[in-house]
Amino acid sequence: MTPYQRYAAVLKGKPVDYLPRIPILMQFAAEYDGSNYADFASDYRARVEANLACVRDFGVDQLSTMSDAYCETHAFGSQIKYIDDGPPHSTHPLEENSDLSQLLKPNPQTSERMVDRLMALRLYKQLQGNTYPILGWVEGAAAEAADLRNMTGFMMDLIDDEVYACALMERCLEVAIEFAQAQVDAGADTIGIGDAVASQVSPDIYERLIQPREKILTKAIQSMGATARLHICGNMTHLLPGIADLGVDILDVDHMVDMATVRRQVGSQVVLAGNIDPVSGVLRGTPKTIRDSIRETYQTVGNPYLVNAGCEIPAKTPIENFKALCEPLPYQA
Repeated sequence: MTPYQRYAAVLKGKPVDYLPRIPILMQFAAEYDGSNYADFASDYRARVEANLACVRDFGVDQLSTMSDAYCETHAFGSQIKYIDDGPPHSTHPLEENSDLSQLLKPNPQTSERMVDRLMALRLYKQLQGNTYPILGWVEGAAAEAADLRNMTGFMMDLIDDEVYACALMERCLEVAIEFAQAQVDAGADTIGIGDAVASQVSPDIYERLIQPREKILTKAIQSMGATARLHICGNMTHLLPGIADLGVDILDVDHMVDMATVRRQVGSQVVLAGNIDPVSGVLRGTPKTIRDSIRETYQTVGNPYLVNAGCEIPAKTPIENFKALCEPLPYQA
C-alpha cells in the first residue's frame, strides 16, 4: 500500500498492512534536514524539503505544511520575527486596542504567509502526486482570537465581554473557512484545526462559545471533500462531551488525557491519534519504551488509530527514538 492508500483506508475503517505514522514535525524536521527554524517557518521550499527528508528516511506517512501558529495572525496584521532555533515570535494586533476595525482582511491569495502555505501544498502535489496524504492547517476560532488579543486578554473577554469575544471569533472563523478552502484547492486532503486555548476554559464556556464554532469549521472542511483533524493541546478531558458532538474525522490526543476515556466518550468511529508524552516519552525515552507505549495505546483504543505523539516531536529527539516511533506497527483486526 502507498502511504495515501494506507491513510485513506484507516479513515474508512478498513484493514491496512500497518498503521499510518503521522507525527507532528516542525523544529525536529528543520534541524534533521540541516536547516534552521527561521528558514523552515518563512520559506515553503525549506519546509517541503525537510518533510520529504523525514518521509524518506523514517517512513512517515503524511506530508505537512505546519510551522507555527501565526500564519493567519500575520495576515490580520501582526509583525513576525523569525528565530533560527525556535518558533517565530508574533505581536498581537488587538492586545492594546480591541477595536476589530484595525485588523487587516486576510486573503489566502495575497497574504504573504498564507500564500507560502499554499505554495508548499502545490509543490507537494507536483513532487508526490497522490503518494502521500497532505496536511493543511488552520487555527480554530478561539486559538486565533487568543493570538490576536493575547492569551490573557482573550480569556478576560470570554468572562467579561462575551459579545465582543464572539464577534472576534466569528471574524476568525470566516478566515479559517476561507483559508481551509484555499488549501484544499491547492492540494490538501486533510485540514488540521489547532485550537489549543480550548483546553484552558470551562466546559460551559467551551460548549456555549467555542464548540459551536469548531463544529461549523469541521462541517465546512468536510463539505470541501477534506478530512477534518482536531488538535487541542493539553488536558481536554473536561471537553470530551462537546468534542464527541463535533463529528471530526481525526482527534489528536495529548499525553495527559486517558486514551480509554477518549475512546469511550467519542465512540468507535473517530480516528484517534496519540498520545505518547513528547518530552518524557519521546525525547527522553528509549526505543523500547516508545515501542511498548505505542503497542499499549493501540491495544487500549483499538481501531481506527494513527501513530502519533501527544504533540510536536521535540527538537533534539534522538534519531533512534524517532525511528522507533515510526517503526511499522501491524494492523490488528
